[in-house]
Order: sequence, then structure tokens, then C-alpha cells
Amino acid sequence: MLLRTTPAVKTFTSLLFATTLLLSLSAEATTTEERSERGKAVILHLNNGETQPNLEAMRQEFPFLAEATEAYALGDVWGRNVLDDRTRQIAMVASMASLGEISIMRVHANYALNIGVSEEELKEVVYMTTVSAGFPRAIAASQALSQLFSERGSNVQTRD
Repeated sequence: MLLRTTPAVKTFTSLLFATTLLLSLSAEATTTEERSERGKAVILHLNNGETQPNLEAMRQEFPFLAEATEAYALGDVWGRNVLDDRTRQIAMVASMASLGEISIMRVHANYALNIGVSEEELKEVVYMTTVSAGFPRAIAASQALSQLFSERGSNVQTRD
């Protein structure tokens, strides 16, 4: 027996689908506080159990920006599980170096080192930056990395 689809059945089916979708999305939605907590957990994980000084300083003068960074960038985006931390950090170092955002690149390079990315790998990221962003940005990134390596007490010599 064939069922006929009437306009009323189509409308009902569409409404049922939309309601189910909205209910499932609202079940996944979280409060800003929960999102911020996820963001805090990300920072503590990447920064060896310490808070992020730049974020804490921002919180004093620009609380909205700090909250948005913590809840959205860290809680929502960084808290996703599609990429592993290592891949995320290498991507961030590369993108910040290419944009010339050296202070932010340095923060992420430090996180990368904390989670096991090697100095040699970070140097390769800088070499790749010459292709996408040019030598001036790669040189600036290399200087920031050299300073970071020195501050961390590293003296690893690599072949260049």
C-alpha cells in the first residue's frame, strides 16, 4: 500500500524535523560560564597548569575581550576534538608567524614546546613562512623563537 504525501503531512514532517533539530542543538548549547571553564581548562593543559599571563592582563582592562577569547577561541574552537593539540599548535605558530603576530606566535610556540613539539619542527615552520609570508616575517619569527629557546634554557644545535 502506497502512502500519499499530502501538503499537511509534508508540513507536519518539516515541523517535526525542525523541532527535533532545535532540541538537539539546544541540548548541546552551554552557558558562557561553561564555555569559559572549557577555555580555562585548555590554557591550563597547554601551559603546564599555569594561567596565561597575557589573558589575565587582558582580563583587567578588557574583560569582554578576555571573556570572548576564553569562551569562544579557547572553549568553543580550541576545545573541539577534530585536531590534536600538536597539530593545532603547529598551525597557530605558522599562521601567527605568517601574519607577523610575533608575540602571539611566541605564546603558541611555548605551548607547542610544552606539549612535545620539537625546536627543530618549529624551525621548519619558520622556514615554511618564507614561502607564504616572505623573509622579513620569517626572520622576525626566527628571532622570537631564538629568544624563547634561550629563555627555556635550550641549546639544541640543529643543522640548517
